[in-house]
Amino acid sequence: MAAEGGGTGPGTGTAAALRVGVLAYPGCFASEVFGVPDLLTMAQHVAGPDAPGYRLSVVSPRRRVTASGGAVLDVRPLRDVDVFVVPGFELPPDADLDARLARLAPEIAAIRAQAAAGTAVVSLCVGAFLLAAAGLLDGRRATTSWLHAAELARRCPNTDVRPDRLVVTDTGVTTTAAFTAMYDFALDLIRRHSGARVARTTARVALVDDARTSQTPYADPRLLPQPGREFSGQVMRRLDQNLGERYDLTALADAFQVSARTLLRRFADETGRTPLAHLQASRVRRARHLLENTDRTVAAIAAAVGYRDPGTFAALFARHTGHSPSAYRTAFARRGRRQAPPTP
Repeated sequence: MAAEGGGTGPGTGTAAALRVGVLAYPGCFASEVFGVPDLLTMAQHVAGPDAPGYRLSVVSPRRRVTASGGAVLDVRPLRDVDVFVVPGFELPPDADLDARLARLAPEIAAIRAQAAAGTAVVSLCVGAFLLAAAGLLDGRRATTSWLHAAELARRCPNTDVRPDRLVVTDTGVTTTAAFTAMYDFALDLIRRHSGARVARTTARVALVDDARTSQTPYADPRLLPQPGREFSGQVMRRLDQNLGERYDLTALADAFQVSARTLLRRFADETGRTPLAHLQASRVRRARHLLENTDRTVAAIAAAVGYRDPGTFAALFARHTGHSPSAYRTAFARRGRRQAPPTP
């Protein structure tokens, strides 16, 4: 496998061609190595032979690289580029991330050197942890997959981690959310280098959504690790089982035989937020399910999750997802929806 552009091919023979290098390393996601170059290649064809194009290369400090799934990559030595892209890698819950990063010391050094040379550095998904190890995220805003954003924030206390964002650029360093966010980055790169028309057309040719603004609609808090939360877990279960009821902090505290102040303190110590914030997130998650899978009206869904005023519900929903309820239904509703039974 190789992705190398140059010579006098369409859009690559001009002095203005943008040099894009993708870092390959052991265990990286092969699709993230080639996803950005493939979309840029499509953009070259859309732009035409006389437009400034892209010179693409897959590079590594190693002679041989085996990516995820056992794919052996044809790599070239590190070189000067304008944009240096760092793909992500598999990060299961039980992974020893420190050991993984230690084995990638040559790649981390290469990332640091590219940044020192003034190259624009980009990470895809959990490639952000490699940028962090290279010292590039200190004092910057950044993002990564919502699933791993808390871990990135824990490791990088001086980084302003934005778990809702798809793409964040801060003084020459760009980070993206999970997997397909590489296309959001690539389309933005195409827009800046080749123009809005080329970016729009490329998105349509590739069937890529060019109007996304947030990864929040895709987040599922149930997949996040929740160690050491025995008390808050009981509170959350009670709230989740009574989504349609009015929130009453005093009654909730009485149910657990503690004062309201103690409940708030213990819940915050274990989760970093308030019971009301959890309840609102759970209501939004339930509403998302109903919007995706049923034909209930927005007003009926609002009532089912505890809101008598559809306007209040819509404002909360938009704050959490970046979409109005109707826009969310349009974007995410599944075919063959059925009328859901009343919420217990």
